[in-house]
Amino acid sequence: MIPSGYCKGVVNAIRLAKQTRTENPGVPIYVLGMLVHNSFVSKELADLGIVTLDDTQKTKDELVDEIESGIVIFTAHGISDRIREKVRNKGLSYVDASCVDVLKTQEIIRTYLKDGYDVIYFGKKNHPEAEAVLSISDRIHLVCNEEDLRKLELKDTKLFLTNQTTMSCLELKDLIEMARTLYPQIVIQQEICNATGARQEAIMKLQDCDLLYVVGDSRSNNTRKLADIAMRKGIKKVRMIQTSDEIDEDDLRDVNKVYVTAGASTPPYLIDAVMDRLRTKAGQ
Repeated sequence: MIPSGYCKGVVNAIRLAKQTRTENPGVPIYVLGMLVHNSFVSKELADLGIVTLDDTQKTKDELVDEIESGIVIFTAHGISDRIREKVRNKGLSYVDASCVDVLKTQEIIRTYLKDGYDVIYFGKKNHPEAEAVLSISDRIHLVCNEEDLRKLELKDTKLFLTNQTTMSCLELKDLIEMARTLYPQIVIQQEICNATGARQEAIMKLQDCDLLYVVGDSRSNNTRKLADIAMRKGIKKVRMIQTSDEIDEDDLRDVNKVYVTAGASTPPYLIDAVMDRLRTKAGQ
């Protein structure tokens, strides 16, 4: 078993959502996007009467327009100051469930912006964490890969590079090497969070792994990056699954060592169910 289970940011976000419901019985409560990227968590909140407003075809502005009254919960991924102000101006209450690591990265970026730097931000396009960061200033430049970095023309400016907290450490390493070649004066601060980093490092240290199950929602960036790193390492079989029901008998044939990891927003009971099923299969 590789490090897995909820990270501190997910634990805090879920705790705040449940606490908000307990303290406000009967009051409409909305989450602006997925609280964390896992459909089972969204279902758990729905069972408590908390509505997740998640529509990829709509902006957060448009989602806020749909709320007439009640309490808005901002997700663990962070939120822009403008959206926070819009919610406040509508007379709505809000609860900010932003992860402390996300807020720390935002504060670092603001500090460098005040010192006259342009910021190169390595992240995933349209991801809520990246969107919140990009809303801070038009001097923040999103790069999703090395090609994006090559296209930037910022040679005459003070530059600072940092990243979304859930990115691949291997991709970040490659990007940093290129950035130092293109911009020798660049200042760099890596901001992959501890939970993401520990899981990625554990995968890179695996020996004789025939099959790796990555348990989590495909919309979770940190979960997808675990699978990406495993494939880059050369693990023979890498399978992303959400539940134990997705374990394929064919994948287990001619396999000696099976490992399991999970994204930071994957409920522990789903991980336990995968482990139980694998143990049952091994005992047969």
